[in-house]
Amino acid sequence: MATVTKLAGIQPRPSENDPAMNSDLATGAVAFDRARLIKAKPSFATRRFKPGVATTLLTGTPTAGDPRPRAGDLVLAQVTRIGQHTRIELPNGRRALLYPGDEIVVAFGNRYAVDQFEAVVPDDLGPCHLVAAGGIAALCLTKHRKMKCPTEIMPIGLVADADGRPFNLADFGLAKRQPPSRRPPVTAVIGTSMNAGKTTTAAALIKGMTLCGRRVGAAKITGTGAGGDVWAMTDAGAHRVLDFTDAGYPTTNKLSAATIQDILATLVGTLCDAKVDAIVIEIADGLFLDETADLVTSERFRATVDDIVLAAGDAMGAHAGVRWLAERGLEVALVSGVVTASALSAREAEGALDVALYDREALLAGGWLPGDRPGAGQRLGVGQRLTA
Repeated sequence: MATVTKLAGIQPRPSENDPAMNSDLATGAVAFDRARLIKAKPSFATRRFKPGVATTLLTGTPTAGDPRPRAGDLVLAQVTRIGQHTRIELPNGRRALLYPGDEIVVAFGNRYAVDQFEAVVPDDLGPCHLVAAGGIAALCLTKHRKMKCPTEIMPIGLVADADGRPFNLADFGLAKRQPPSRRPPVTAVIGTSMNAGKTTTAAALIKGMTLCGRRVGAAKITGTGAGGDVWAMTDAGAHRVLDFTDAGYPTTNKLSAATIQDILATLVGTLCDAKVDAIVIEIADGLFLDETADLVTSERFRATVDDIVLAAGDAMGAHAGVRWLAERGLEVALVSGVVTASALSAREAEGALDVALYDREALLAGGWLPGDRPGAGQRLGVGQRLTA
């Protein structure tokens, strides 16, 4: 059965010769103190959690009656074998090297990444995997061929309160809210696939708006907890940047449509408090992912978003993406992304689209601003700057 181990006050970690430290994990007896939790490497996804609030550790064995992890539950785990992820992203963005035996603080979560891993929250505290450098623990089901086997970890226990209730990221998330009736324009960057260039496009939009004197807020609405997109938007000059982990979720895979819509509303509403002039949001993965499709076709999305920018990987994807959205009554303001990195690919797209095509350089120069309605077929060439 599960064991609730009380945390002592901050004190030196017990000696390796201490019998409690050498206890078999299968017994559920694990010596633990806050110093041990503080010494463990924290992950980006858990950055809103403060170790000082933890008072117990919930441990057990993979048998009936033991604690069953939930998406968002915080767990202290030990790295047992290095695989695909050789580093863990810390809350400040630094990627710390991992070694077998390292203890890390991560969150359980489901993952859907066509170019990396498909993974689910396990049914128990048995061995599992680190499926994202941002700090997501899960049981890997499938992987892309280019990926190594995932890094293996052994959960030591769920981080809990004095009553043995596991802490969840939801305990530290932003309060739910709705955007105000009067708000700045919201531009959504949507992609045809996982690596279509969404983050690069969002960052270029932010930089261009900033150079034109706009105070920009930014948010990643869906995806897997990691700092890359947050840092890219921050570096582009966004005044404030949020993501779904700020709303209390390690990932958005397998969340209900209503929950994801709540995340959209909460993040946009919170950014409005920052007195920004424009908001740029990014929706993860491609349009065929159920969560993405459900969100962008929802009435709450239509009520919140003013402009849609489609990032596409190639000309066929750009054409299909614009058509898919149009069939659902959604107008695309412009197309950008990886398709614009090649002059040939861009030329193909120009011939197939009746929507403007903008490359990164044009967006960086402020070539498009919220509310713009460029003419059909317009394109600013690679390296070309928009002139007045």
